[in-house]
Amino acid sequence: MARAVLLVMDSLGVGAAPDAAGFGDAGADTLGHIADYCARPLEQGGRGRALEVPVLRDLGLAEAAALARGGALAGIASNPAPNAVWGCAREQSTGKDTVSGHWELCGLPVDFDWGYFSEPCDSLPASLVRDIAAAAGCEDVLGNCHASGTEIIRRLGAAHFASGWPIVYTSADSVVQIAAHEKCFGLERLYALCEATRGLVDEYRIGRVIARPFVGCHAGEFQRTANRRDWATPPTGPTLLDAIREHGGSVVGVGKIGDIFAMQGIDRRVKASGLQGLMDATRDELASLPDGGLVFTNLVDFDQEYGHRRDVAGYAAELEGFDAILGGFIESLADDDLLLLTADHGNDPTFRGSDHTREYVPVLAWSRSLPARAIGIRDGMADVGQSIARWFGIPPLQKGEAFI
Repeated sequence: MARAVLLVMDSLGVGAAPDAAGFGDAGADTLGHIADYCARPLEQGGRGRALEVPVLRDLGLAEAAALARGGALAGIASNPAPNAVWGCAREQSTGKDTVSGHWELCGLPVDFDWGYFSEPCDSLPASLVRDIAAAAGCEDVLGNCHASGTEIIRRLGAAHFASGWPIVYTSADSVVQIAAHEKCFGLERLYALCEATRGLVDEYRIGRVIARPFVGCHAGEFQRTANRRDWATPPTGPTLLDAIREHGGSVVGVGKIGDIFAMQGIDRRVKASGLQGLMDATRDELASLPDGGLVFTNLVDFDQEYGHRRDVAGYAAELEGFDAILGGFIESLADDDLLLLTADHGNDPTFRGSDHTREYVPVLAWSRSLPARAIGIRDGMADVGQSIARWFGIPPLQKGEAFI
């Protein structure tokens, strides 16, 4: 079997999708607005230096973005002859969350409605809050609202120390997040609480429960750690990952991939953190698959550290850092390896709020044995999984149209 790498540039949308207004996201454009910021002069509130991503540009990222958003990226010259298969795709799933995006990339669009806790305050029902508190062995919880993870530990970290109660919060996504101090509350205790909460929220059709451990001793010093864990609803049907394993290949999930798929269709989960750490793990795991298979990696920091925090300067710097790593990674690939880069949704760091945005995602496929060409706007992200299935020579998935 062949080998392939699927890199999800978490949240790197390239322009508002046709249904963005229905999600409150009309005008969102993650990459476009980052490029605008970088190209804008300092005296006008910009960076005064264009976004520099030459490797991604050579792969067709700028052309894919121009196709999606209907105009060129500021400060990035057009590349009329990218060296990869390039285009963009719109999401068909009903949600703009991480789970929906990843499942659809693997041939399983989410055609049902997730449950949401939509009220900004007192978000979770009182009965559910009582059950979570009881599972924690506490009188109550803190938070129970929509919040950014960094903001809520800054605001409630001291109260968590004083009371010992976990911090529970949600967002526009189908998610319950629980923050607690690694030492004072206990990391394993937090994991056990999240696992119990996973069972409690099943009746509400919640996509994920996320443990958000943090450290620090005083207000203003609290910082989240790399020991995040997700408890996702298992895929509701077979995916590309199952198909690869059924036909003799291996699947390695790097970063939070194993959590997103509840380990369904995944042989091995490899934890890593930071852009360099995730890319190093991806390279090492690919080398461990001499008989073929897929290394599937989520580059979470674009979303977690910069999109949700509305840090446009940090997002730009992270993109440039990724581009610098990507060139060497591509050089390390064998002639018949496939690299496919995409995203799972948008998270425009210039947009209101702190939630994901409904956008087109880029689709860039590269191999020394793959002729470069444009593939236009794909009517579904499942085309990514279908194309990888064809690359491996396994039977077609139920959804999607291959472009390679």
